[in-house]
Amino acid sequence: MATEDTHYHLLRLLEANPEASQRELAEAMGVSLGKLNYLLRGLLDKGLVKARNFRRSDNKRGYLYQLTPIGVTEKVRITRRYLARRRAEYERIQAEIEVLEAELGEEGASGMGE
Repeated sequence: MATEDTHYHLLRLLEANPEASQRELAEAMGVSLGKLNYLLRGLLDKGLVKARNFRRSDNKRGYLYQLTPIGVTEKVRITRRYLARRRAEYERIQAEIEVLEAELGEEGASGMGE
């Protein structure tokens, strides 16, 4: 699941910033440049992303990363699963908060509060 979450975040970044450098993408994701290159290569190999050369404004050769039609479909699928996991996590946390609040309420009622 961690890899799927990572792919989800990278696909979102690429869709929003197709001209971003690998260094910029790595910083945005909080991973090393080598790790980003590995992840990006995986998406390219799966055909989810394509890279085209272009000239960056700083006169260095760069790449334009675009999601392929398959990549867009995969991003939607991954996004749905990511959202379902995050909702379940939210519900677990919400239930834990309710339990803790109830415990504190009982503790406060017995005079053993802060």
